[in-house]
Amino acid sequence: MARNANVYATKNLHELERELRAKDMARVARLYNKRGVWARLRLLLVLIGPGVLTMIADNDAGGVITYAQTGATYGIGFFIPSLIIAGFIAYVVQEMTVRLGAVTRRGHAEMIWGRYGAFWGWFSLVDLVVANVLTLVTEFIGIKIGMGVFGVPGWISEPIALAVDVFALLVLRYYTWERIALWIAAGNLIFIPLMFMAKPHWSAVADAFVNWKVPGGFTASFLFIVLANFGTTIAPWMLFFQQSSVVDKGLTERDIRHGQLDTALGTLAMIVVACAIIVLTGTVMHGSHGVNLDITGILTLLGAKIGPIGERLFALGLVEAGLIAAIALTASTSWAMGEAFHWPKSINMPARLAWKFYVPGIASAVIAAGIVLIPHAPLGFLNMIVQVIASIFMPAALMFLMLLLNDREVMGDHVNRTWQNVSGFAIIGLLVVLNGLYGLTVIFPNLF
Repeated sequence: MARNANVYATKNLHELERELRAKDMARVARLYNKRGVWARLRLLLVLIGPGVLTMIADNDAGGVITYAQTGATYGIGFFIPSLIIAGFIAYVVQEMTVRLGAVTRRGHAEMIWGRYGAFWGWFSLVDLVVANVLTLVTEFIGIKIGMGVFGVPGWISEPIALAVDVFALLVLRYYTWERIALWIAAGNLIFIPLMFMAKPHWSAVADAFVNWKVPGGFTASFLFIVLANFGTTIAPWMLFFQQSSVVDKGLTERDIRHGQLDTALGTLAMIVVACAIIVLTGTVMHGSHGVNLDITGILTLLGAKIGPIGERLFALGLVEAGLIAAIALTASTSWAMGEAFHWPKSINMPARLAWKFYVPGIASAVIAAGIVLIPHAPLGFLNMIVQVIASIFMPAALMFLMLLLNDREVMGDHVNRTWQNVSGFAIIGLLVVLNGLYGLTVIFPNLF
């Protein structure tokens, strides 16, 4: 009897989940039925969210730190063009999650478990959770360092950031959660005026496209930086997050074009901000000898070169980047766990009824914040290594995505086109080659 009661209760929770999601879908349906430019604009604004959030959250604290160190160490010559290529790669990958989520109305973890069984389901889930916790560590690193510029110690800033993250997940319904997250994400644009404050030589930026070359040759350290940049541009959590967000938002096949536009706008914002950070630090710091180029040293040098306002604005951007990514990553973990174990899996659900859904995401954030507060933890090393780990995990995650997008039984008429398959498998091949080259340089340091 008890077991039957639990099954019935779970069934009722899933029905409640569908009812709550249907309210958001009804809002969209009403806008589809209206005519006029204003109605179409409102429809676009309502449907925008998953793509922009995914891409801007991808410019997370770890990404900001990685881009800043890249520009300071290597300048702008190689990495400005490479970031544009990485942006195209990110769009190709994330557009697939839009179609997959809108057509199947299932999250990424649920699709892998249902299509390929428990073994591969566990494999992908463990990969995701481990990568998410490690990435969350970098977010809390960024928040701690950024708030430190304003004299706020980590034992204050970390609990506050954690409280904001938990509040957003537990209290807000999906639509409100997404709107507030988008407002926080808008703070990522702060790096664009910072770039202009550095007064870069735009001829040097243009020259980066004309004379695109590897600075200093293929070395282990250079390949490590390349992997870190790719790891912060495309990461496993992005696949799970955007697809689950598409599902929780209630997008359907007719919304795919809006989802593609949403992803394209997010990609554009991501590339512009990432390039702005590279130009900023490449202009102000590249070639500075005897300077500590960890993020604390970069902040100090920014203050010396463009003034304390520049240093504080960069610190605020670092805090914003960490906070928006933490919000996205905790949701990603909860969605994946809910999908894998058939728990209610919607941010619309009241916490008291769907506590199983919320616990994994909150637990991952608590663990990450705790790690950052450990005295003398190697925070700079942790940030870079996390981006590399994300790059190493990505080929396996992409392979599942490609298999699902080529399954006509799953996708129907929305299966991948030839150019999408060519692009997708080329991306997988590129990541495998880069990972392999880095492994070789570690084993044979003088190979190149």
